[in-house]
Order: sequence, then structure tokens, then C-alpha cells
Amino acid sequence: MIGKFYGIGVGPGDPELLTIKAARVLEKIDIIICPKSKKDSKSVALSIAEEYLKRQAEILKLEFPMTYDQEKLNETWENNSEIIIDLIKKGKDIAFLTIGDPMVYSTYMYLLPFLKEKNISIETIPGITSFCASANRVNIPLASQEETLAIIPLRKNISGFEDLIETHDNLVVMKPSTEHKRLAEILEERNLEDKFVLVSKCGTDEENISYDIEDLKNKEVPYLSTLIIKKGGI
Repeated sequence: MIGKFYGIGVGPGDPELLTIKAARVLEKIDIIICPKSKKDSKSVALSIAEEYLKRQAEILKLEFPMTYDQEKLNETWENNSEIIIDLIKKGKDIAFLTIGDPMVYSTYMYLLPFLKEKNISIETIPGITSFCASANRVNIPLASQEETLAIIPLRKNISGFEDLIETHDNLVVMKPSTEHKRLAEILEERNLEDKFVLVSKCGTDEENISYDIEDLKNKEVPYLSTLIIKKGGI
């Protein structure tokens, strides 16, 4: 009997924000796959989901390098997909864990096309995104009535952000750590220094919430952070 592949969003950090469906599926999974960026890195996704796993579940950590070299990434995804397919053909049910939602800026979504080519059974289970969790944590609506909302990932640089801040009412900047000082400058230039909230490691023991522009400008911002900007006021 051939196994089944699941992509499971585990949410932003709080294990209690895992969906009932995700928890139910995890209880029966044979092999849990956790993406990692380097060999000695800890899987945040696994730490969120581990209390829901069955005792006999095998943990398989596959490396997904943090690089913009598309050729290298394609090679890695193809190799990892072959590992997964081989296990599924042996009758194993497999779950790939990803922080937040699988279809929003996740590692899973890049692996998915390689698996879809293999004609296997795939089920993707949604998860709560970090920006939705952060907005609820601070009781601030992301958008109301006819307000516009932009979701912006900062990968290589901050180009384009200034155009978006001019044309949108509300903005969410995901993983702002690489450009947090420049973000602070842009907010100050537009008199928006009191129109934002920075939520780091939402739902974890290390959670931090700041409305202070000096924190954004001068303090280290963790990688797992979300910046919510509301031009009409927080």
C-alpha cells in the first residue's frame, strides 16, 4: 500500500494555535519532515508540533539551504522530493511541517511542484499566519471596510516598499530584521513613527511586542518578526 503526503501549517509559534485537523493528522503520521537551513539548526516547526506526534514517529530533517541560487535550490528540492517519494512508495504516511500557513511564503510551496509531478496523494492543511496571529495578539484589525492591505516579504532589499507605503492604507512587513533600521527611517520620514507595532516570536515564550520606533531603529530584530503599519493609527 502506498503512503500519503501531507503539508501541515503549524501556525506562528503557540502549539495551541495548531488546527484540530492538523493535530488529528499528526497523531497518525509515520515520518515527520522538518526543513532546516543548516545541519545544526533547530526546527521551530517541530518544537511547535512535537506534543501532537505519536511516540513512534520518525523525525527526518531535510536541508533546504538559505540561498538565492535557483539552480542549487532546484537541485535540493528535487533530491528531497526523491527521498520523500521513496518513503511513500514503502507505505509511509509523511507530513512536512512549515511555520504559519503552507501557501504563504513557506518552504513547502517550493517543494510542492516537484511532488505533484510524481502522481502521489497530497493533502495540504492550512495554518494560522504570523501576521494574523500578531494582529489578534495586539487586538488591531489588519483591514476594515474599504482599507487596502499589502503583505510584503523583505528578502534581498527594501526596494519597492516606499511605493507600497504610498499606495496602501495598511501594511504587513514579514521578517523585517534585515532592513529594520531603514524601515524606521521611512516611518519617521512620513510621520508614521507612532503608527506601527512590531511583534517578534508571536505566541512563544520569547514573544516581544513593541510600539517604540527606537526599538525598531536601534535594537536587534529577530528573524521571526512581523511589522504591522496602519497609516490611520494603531
